[in-house]
Amino acid sequence: MKSMKLGVWVVVGIALAMLISVGFLGSEGSVSAQDSTDPVFVGAGDTASCDRTGDEATAKLLDDIVATAPSTTVFTTGDNAYESGTASEFANCYDPNWGRHKASTYPTVGNHEYYTLENASGYFDYFGARAGDPTKGYYSYELGEWHVVALNSMCEKVGGCGASSPMVEWLKKDLAANSRTCTLAYFHHPLFSSGSLSGGNSKMKPSWEALYAARADVVLNGHLHNYERFAPQTPSGEADPEGGIREFVVGTGGYSLNSFKTTVANSQVRNASTYGVLKLTLHPSSYDWKFVPVAGQTYTDSGSDSCSPDGTTLPDTTPPRVQSTFPGANATGVAPGANITATFSEAMNANSINGTTVKLMKAGTTNLMGAVVSYDATAKKAILNPNANLQLGTKYKVVVTTGVTDLAGNRLDQNSSLSGLQQKAWTFTIRN
Repeated sequence: MKSMKLGVWVVVGIALAMLISVGFLGSEGSVSAQDSTDPVFVGAGDTASCDRTGDEATAKLLDDIVATAPSTTVFTTGDNAYESGTASEFANCYDPNWGRHKASTYPTVGNHEYYTLENASGYFDYFGARAGDPTKGYYSYELGEWHVVALNSMCEKVGGCGASSPMVEWLKKDLAANSRTCTLAYFHHPLFSSGSLSGGNSKMKPSWEALYAARADVVLNGHLHNYERFAPQTPSGEADPEGGIREFVVGTGGYSLNSFKTTVANSQVRNASTYGVLKLTLHPSSYDWKFVPVAGQTYTDSGSDSCSPDGTTLPDTTPPRVQSTFPGANATGVAPGANITATFSEAMNANSINGTTVKLMKAGTTNLMGAVVSYDATAKKAILNPNANLQLGTKYKVVVTTGVTDLAGNRLDQNSSLSGLQQKAWTFTIRN
């Protein structure tokens, strides 16, 4: 159960002995880090520019924090080197200040890194393995008793942002394999913001939904050049003090500051006039936060919250979808003896996949064709094998009804933006 305790506090005498060992598993990778309890995790986003000085001031904060706790881990929430994240800008603008802590930094990429370099090579070349696979830019690691996930909110550059995109599918698997009580994720674009530029960004909602379903605790973002803290909430912006995720926007790394245009639901504190960093102390089943301002500024924000030590997870309420089919929609020249398949977005209840929920008919008719329907659990795939070869030159229709369900009992909804549950239907034509 999550319970918040707000108030100003001072952390004295933090003693940490962290040994970080980095290694990538598979193409996306999972970074392995071994450390003592109560690690310090500090950072911000929207940081370095050769013609600004705010980044020097925030880098000095990192120097001071690391001097107190030498094994501090530094994070970034994107837009690390302005204007375009080139190799020159990283070398000349980022490296002389925040680069002093490069060896202890686990970064994320922002939109500016992709401005002139389609593959953000300046960013990936500078940070190397710490930034993950350069064709993906998302990865995870363990920090004390916490599971930490770094995502690429420029997901449109790495396969998409939707619920069935490569990044979100990887995220679901990564979270399912996690046994830690507490989980934190960070990336550039916030889902929620009261900021004056673009506000929240809905493209990250599928990632939030995966994090929420896994009962993650904290999300850190940048992009908006200000500081904002939210109460725990759902991906739809509803207050959820027991199971919600707390979001921090920390775009205060030093480049510039943006004012707020409104106050969105669940926003608890906001500041648009202070550069600084967010310092988190990650306890085994709770965390403390403190916004640390640059020298000469007085604004701060601090408090603590708990994770979910009982390990309970919220029920799965996300409906499954058909992710891909064979033959594809409107395919022509299909072999008459081909099997027909529908691959789902998640594991399905095999008993719900049968001849009444996965159906084949000639287009324009309702007469069902004889077929054997089965389910491949490993591939999450329904397979329809017609009893006889299909007729040459004939158009057929396949329907996967809303009667198919996932393991939690959620029924298929192919288009959740429409009212009511939506089945999946498509046609294809057998070759002549």
